[in-house]
Amino acid sequence: MSSASASSSSAPSQLDARFIRHIAEAVGCRPAQVEAASALLAAGATVPYTARYPKQATGGLDDGALEALAKQRGYFLELMARRDAIRASIDEQGKLSDELADAIDAATTKQALEDLYLPYKPKRRTRAQIARERGLAPLADAVFDAANDPSVAPDALATPFVAAAPDGALADAAAALAGARDILAERLAEDAAHRAGLRTRLQREGTLSVRVLGGQEDAGQVYRDYFDHREPLASAPSHRVLAILRGERDGILLSDLALDDAAEVERLAASWQRPLDTPCGRQLRSAAEDGYRRLLRPSITNEVRAALRVRAETEAIRVFRANLEALLMQAPIGQVPVMGLDPGIRTGCKLAVVDATGRVVATDVLHGVGDGRADASSRAAAILVRLARAHRVHAIAIGNGTASRETERFVRTALKDAVGPKPQADDALARVIAAIVPETGASVYSASAVARDELPDLDVSLRGAVSIARRLQDPLAELVKIEPKALGVGQYQHDVDQRALEDELDLAVEAVVNRVGVELNTASAALLRRVAGLSVRAARSIVKQRDAAGAFASRRALLDVAGIGPKTFEQAAGFLRVQGGAHPLDRTAVHPERYAAVEKMARAADVALAELVGDRTKVAALDFGALADAAGGLGAFTLADIRAELARPGRDPRPAFEVPAWRDDVVDVADLHPGMVLEGRVSNVTNFGAFVDLGVKRDGLVHLSELANRWVDDPREVVQVGQIVKIKVLEVDAQRGRISLSMKALMGDGDGKPEGGPGGGAAKKRGAGRGRADGKGRGRRDAAPSAQRPATVDDLRDRWSRR
Repeated sequence: MSSASASSSSAPSQLDARFIRHIAEAVGCRPAQVEAASALLAAGATVPYTARYPKQATGGLDDGALEALAKQRGYFLELMARRDAIRASIDEQGKLSDELADAIDAATTKQALEDLYLPYKPKRRTRAQIARERGLAPLADAVFDAANDPSVAPDALATPFVAAAPDGALADAAAALAGARDILAERLAEDAAHRAGLRTRLQREGTLSVRVLGGQEDAGQVYRDYFDHREPLASAPSHRVLAILRGERDGILLSDLALDDAAEVERLAASWQRPLDTPCGRQLRSAAEDGYRRLLRPSITNEVRAALRVRAETEAIRVFRANLEALLMQAPIGQVPVMGLDPGIRTGCKLAVVDATGRVVATDVLHGVGDGRADASSRAAAILVRLARAHRVHAIAIGNGTASRETERFVRTALKDAVGPKPQADDALARVIAAIVPETGASVYSASAVARDELPDLDVSLRGAVSIARRLQDPLAELVKIEPKALGVGQYQHDVDQRALEDELDLAVEAVVNRVGVELNTASAALLRRVAGLSVRAARSIVKQRDAAGAFASRRALLDVAGIGPKTFEQAAGFLRVQGGAHPLDRTAVHPERYAAVEKMARAADVALAELVGDRTKVAALDFGALADAAGGLGAFTLADIRAELARPGRDPRPAFEVPAWRDDVVDVADLHPGMVLEGRVSNVTNFGAFVDLGVKRDGLVHLSELANRWVDDPREVVQVGQIVKIKVLEVDAQRGRISLSMKALMGDGDGKPEGGPGGGAAKKRGAGRGRADGKGRGRRDAAPSAQRPATVDDLRDRWSRR
């Protein structure tokens, strides 16, 4: 189950009405929608299920809104539990006044609660606590009260307390007054209003100031941009904050949060609302200054620094998640036999052939690929051609690591020589295509427990080739087996809260898997466990039963699997597909609980259900309005989804498959020069720009300012990981391996979007951008039968042959 769907078991299960209103405002929906969604989540529903099926109850909230709602719900349930604990603690101390209780009940943030609790929170012995133990609290009150009277001398007030102090703890009146000031200082520093005010001003008006530590200038050249750096705290971007924090951990940099401290001291002293120029008033001023500099300012500075770090980490995690989702949503070539090549010159090029289901059918190691030895290369080519013919390979996937371009050239030459200058019409080898595939994480997979379970008899070095082949068939199905952090699309991923990162990336994987859907009879346990409602144990049980008894004949057969009951089936069934299943709707996203309604619809129209599924004309003729059943949850939202699914059953939301057209004469950084126009694949997107793989072993950077000829707040408005784009080379630093690129230099005059970007000409042609064929959003492979998975191979062959 999605982690965003569950809340702490120790927290209350129902939200206060005012928190429901807060969530509704934050998410942008009605309170009634929050109540309905919250009730479903409390009953154990997952976010993907709630977003896809009980839409009538939630008013059509999508997965993004529901995920935000679930997170907010968890936050407020935790807040309510903490609120109750704080109220009980203060009550046990006998200090819970009606006013304080009302303030606690009115708090809407955890920070506000902790501010209120701070004066009553058990703590170590502070200077103020020691003063109270010496009986000086009445003296503090007396000094405060006497500030209005210029005739009262503080020493006169303090003298009686010296004699009364236990065991001669106070040497003189000065010591007594010092203790009284400690008490007053702590009162100021722990006042909730003072803390909130300083926190807000520091966040809004503070300056992040950074300098290099003495003697670290040479060692810290990587941080030289921050040796003398200042910028407003409120607008400091996450990547700079994380870089500065890393510089501090490395002992190179030192940062500070600057504010007008003199003005803050005056503000704090004025809050006494007493004259500060009387003898006792001067004691109050001194207490205010001490309370600010010793207690309040350091405490709030630490809080703001922590919040700044969390803000930066949250943004970095958001970037990572967006990139991961885009990576997982890359187009599959489909269920066709594929050969995978893991390039290597010294140790040989590892080869693996997988059939249409991803099962390994052949492996080998090719020596002489790219090393200049003609005889060895000839033998390797013969092996490659023989295996390609024997297993009717449709495509060859080449890992993009070292020697990838040399391997690509070898493959193309081997295929060309094998088919000859005039290929026979029935020679399948002439239609084989090759594609360089990002291999990030393949080595991690090869040594993982998942790989050992899947390929126990295969050498570790060959498992990478299998992974490369499978990720061309279906990137999602293969990449879910790899820890997301190993996929290379993060930003400062090692500097952030690892638990928060893991939780968010898990949500991303779940969201994509359930958006795409999973074929029940071919999915691995690693993929199945990401389906809404399925645990790791349930996923393994499904695979175990499938291996023992054969393919599942229907979705309903899942109920025969150990550990899968009605609730799990309800959550998971709609996201699982059974091609050729016993029921015509098993291959669609229509939930089994709606089968009867669709069957009734088909009977009313005198149409066979099997004929209805996928026939847009017959679907268009159906009277969906007559099927509406508000009481049964079958309303406009659900009926619209059923209509769309019947028209295009099992629709894959990923874009059509495409590969970048890399130039044969550009295989290394040295081959680049300013002014070149090339095609490449976006490999990573950060807040400061996008990295593009040009097939030269080094990714180039399209800086944020070079993405478009308009202001761009977020690079993901223009590009996504995996997108194929055209770029212009601006600058090449071969010595440092740095490549500066531009997309806006190739921008057309139309809508101001670069070719290959969302909404641009190439995006419309390829389904680039955010993955949609029309360039406006996520892709839908439903334009025509030729856009379905197997046909995409044929779509590429003409282009491949022209290369």
